[in-house]
Amino acid sequence: MPKVAKALSALEVKRLNTPGVHAVGTVPGLMLRVGDTGQRYWFLRTTIKGKRTDIGIGSYPETSLADAHAEGRRLKAKIAVGGDPVAERAAPAKAAKQTFRAVADAYIDSHRSGWKNDKHAQQWANTLETYAHSVIGTKNVGDVTVADVLAILQPIWAVKNETATRVRQRIELVLSYGMALGHAPKGLNPAAWRGNLDNLLPKPSKVAKVEHHPAVPFPDAPHFFQRLQEMPGMGARCLEFVMLTACRSGEARLAIWGEFDLTAGIWTIPAVRMKAGREHRVPLSGPVLALLKALPRLEDEPLVFPGMKPKKPLSDMTLTACMRRLNVKDQEGRQCVPHGLRSTFRDWASEVTNTPNEIVEMALAHAIENAAEAAYRRGDLLRKREQLMADWAAFIGDTASDENLAKNPLLPKQ
Repeated sequence: MPKVAKALSALEVKRLNTPGVHAVGTVPGLMLRVGDTGQRYWFLRTTIKGKRTDIGIGSYPETSLADAHAEGRRLKAKIAVGGDPVAERAAPAKAAKQTFRAVADAYIDSHRSGWKNDKHAQQWANTLETYAHSVIGTKNVGDVTVADVLAILQPIWAVKNETATRVRQRIELVLSYGMALGHAPKGLNPAAWRGNLDNLLPKPSKVAKVEHHPAVPFPDAPHFFQRLQEMPGMGARCLEFVMLTACRSGEARLAIWGEFDLTAGIWTIPAVRMKAGREHRVPLSGPVLALLKALPRLEDEPLVFPGMKPKKPLSDMTLTACMRRLNVKDQEGRQCVPHGLRSTFRDWASEVTNTPNEIVEMALAHAIENAAEAAYRRGDLLRKREQLMADWAAFIGDTASDENLAKNPLLPKQ
């Protein structure tokens, strides 16, 4: 049973805008989730028939603290006498919510509290609205056929395969959800890939065009890093941190001071913020620690790289704007982007060092594609990664000579 947290006042709840899940007290399990974009909504984390369950209560401030407390108490009282509010909510949905659109909306609402951020729910809704609802939105989920799914996928399968693959997966999940609620007969899901659509569509790997992010060529990285260090502003410092740690920009922008052990030199990123959904430890080299210690520590500000407003992170566009101001182009003449710095690190590690591939992949927090290897991998190779990241920091901290720049004239000189 969840412990009762210190009760927060209505004013304290109003000021609560740090991204994450926060217990508000009084009612055990009553939580307020704050999304990355500032959206907030209530839910009750409880146990029903031995299974932990999150029950949505409503968005804030439309649902006040007092209303959330009242609804939380009502739900817990019902559960205490053997009731199942989740099943009760699903029961009327069986009778009324039968169209694909309605079931899709119900699926998004029921999974919202388990997703990393509010943007994920919005992406789901936008994807289905753009590609699926015009074909099957008003159709009963039990009547959706393979032909319907093909009508959605075939126009975009070859030209937007990554998007098409995501659309197929989301349609499959919505239809499975409809089957679980009794809206459709159980059996082969019309949007299933294996043993179904894989016989009708070419494999994604055969048609998908890999679009690499424009990246700073690694021989130019030292000169780029020097210019970045000379640029003022929190966006430049965050981008400097991204380059030194080879992390994703979102992981850096949302980093909070509580994730760092500056004495041990380790940054622990929680699973909820990782693409692979697993906690990731990053060894911090000397230059990274120096950068962090030089940053201002503002009172009541948990973010390491705060934006213009208190407790609001930098936007991704802030980092992109820094790259644009430096006017860096890749070998194809494309404007380099922050995410491409991970490729810069990857190319350097492959071409300059003798580091084993699994250590480099672990430094980039890439998922292990080999299922057998993933099953047996227990450690995170932290100690071996320490030297790799120290070597990388030393490399980019050593400004390229004019002779080397003449051989790699892709970066404009100041």
